[in-house]
Amino acid sequence: MAKQVQQLDRVIIRFAGDSGDGMQLTGDRFTAGTAEFGNDLSTLPNFPAEIRAPAGTLPGVSSFQLHFADHDILTPGDAPNVLVAMNPAALKANLGDLPRGADIIANIDEFTKRNLQKVGYAANPLEDESLSEWRVHAVPLTSLTVKALEGFALSKKDAERSKNMFALGLLSWLYHRPTEHTITFLEQKFAKKPDIAKANIAAFQAGWNFGETTESFSVSYEVKPARLAPGVYRNISGNQALAYGLIAASVQSKLPLFLGSYPITPASDILHELSKHKRFGIRTFQAEDEIAGVGAALGAAFGGALGVTTTSGPGVALKAETVGLAVTTELPLIVVDVQRAGPSTGMPTKTEQTDLLMAMFGRNGESPVPIVAPMSPSDCFDAAVEAARIAVKYRTPVMLLSDGYLANGSEPWRLPEISDLPDISQEFTTEPNGADGEFLPFKRDTETLARPWAIPGTPGLEHRIGGIEKADGTGNISYDPNNHDLMVRTRAAKIAGIDVPELEVDDADGDAKVLVIGWGSTYGPIAAAVRRIRRSGGKVAQAHLRHLNPLPANTGDVLKRYDKVLLPEINLGQLALLLRGRYLVDVISYNRVRGLPFKAEELAGVIQDVIDSD
Repeated sequence: MAKQVQQLDRVIIRFAGDSGDGMQLTGDRFTAGTAEFGNDLSTLPNFPAEIRAPAGTLPGVSSFQLHFADHDILTPGDAPNVLVAMNPAALKANLGDLPRGADIIANIDEFTKRNLQKVGYAANPLEDESLSEWRVHAVPLTSLTVKALEGFALSKKDAERSKNMFALGLLSWLYHRPTEHTITFLEQKFAKKPDIAKANIAAFQAGWNFGETTESFSVSYEVKPARLAPGVYRNISGNQALAYGLIAASVQSKLPLFLGSYPITPASDILHELSKHKRFGIRTFQAEDEIAGVGAALGAAFGGALGVTTTSGPGVALKAETVGLAVTTELPLIVVDVQRAGPSTGMPTKTEQTDLLMAMFGRNGESPVPIVAPMSPSDCFDAAVEAARIAVKYRTPVMLLSDGYLANGSEPWRLPEISDLPDISQEFTTEPNGADGEFLPFKRDTETLARPWAIPGTPGLEHRIGGIEKADGTGNISYDPNNHDLMVRTRAAKIAGIDVPELEVDDADGDAKVLVIGWGSTYGPIAAAVRRIRRSGGKVAQAHLRHLNPLPANTGDVLKRYDKVLLPEINLGQLALLLRGRYLVDVISYNRVRGLPFKAEELAGVIQDVIDSD
């Protein structure tokens, strides 16, 4: 008898288990199948910083949340409809996020007395009616996996490791996900270990067949493909998109790309990705420390390359002196800061927006730099190209502020047409530019105030370079007070004069009195919250800043157009401080620093409170 198929418009699934249970791989594979199927999607990986926290404990829980739908979505979802709990710790750590009536698929094999005691359960919650408000499916995932792999020459322990593939197969059946992509992936991943590949494929297929034949699941669900704009799509994470954006920037600027980097969570994947693309002339250098990484990148820029360094907050602190050197030598350099929770080492795998003021002011002396912040995982591509455009055109280091949520999260990305990418190439100086035939390394372009970029070794263009203040025009060492004042003001004017697009406002009727403004990764939750308010009849406008220094020229006018301005940030009010100080607007801050992105429902409540406070 055929099982019932129920149509849904969206689903939020969270896979949770020990950090060694393969939840990130499981979530990634389910996401790949979902992208292949054509749904819109957004993901939220969440994992401990420890390589292997104690098994079965709350600190060791790793999870992966996926929101997929038949329409445009903006966030990984506020609360999961389905929780796959591989052990008691995963259940306890995530139950508070689960709405009443949601499904729990629990691996009953791991709900042993010892594992229950590890997380403080006095009794088995799968048996004591404490989960009566949820729909619980107790499935022996581990023993079913071992049973399915009896014909393979694997130890019991090795067979148990494939239980995540069994769970993936079951969920793939439950939500009608394609299977070919996962099978191909497993064949490629374990190409050198064909027996392991076959075992994982067998476990995956056994999970699918279990869903098809068991009476535990009488209904399966279907979420139809989303209606997306025409084009070729792929699923992409923020770090991948940023890496591809840097490659595109290299091509469009006609400059070889050099990455000088020291591994640090959550930025390391950019180094990993770029190291795969040497055929594009990409050179990657894993330095011995953060200072060496940025020094090598700045040296590459001096030599005529597109110099890039990637890091997270603690690394930015170490790179500060060299970024200041790039400011005074006026060389193009891209500094990617994938922000994470701090201070100091903080919470390496959790997200925050707490480096904005460091990006603005975290160097000695007057040393302004442009700041660009992507708003979504796929937008990291465009933000990287934009950062390169500014760096090359204005001869300046640029801070690119991503964060852990964007870096590890993923969404569909429509591949751009090559012809639509901007030409950001600049000419190197090859001839003397002085009236008497000499080379003036700090004679400036009248429009951009950028100095010439001369490749070392170009005949007749020899010049001094270094951190000591330079005389205007000649670049000779200068301690003249008036010259220093001129150079400081000129460098500041160069940054202030960078051409950035005007701030766009989403205010369809033009009669909203409340504006919600944001920057970086808060775009998705803010936009989703604004949609909720509008669906309920409320009037609210939204604006989002990509360029944080310089700010768009119309920013002040936009802020003063509204009676109230609300600014949610995953910090204690850093952009709010800047906006209040510059535009004298009483910005209303809403701040949380929990290491997690905002929830749309949470922000919708805050917006409604601001609207109702008149």
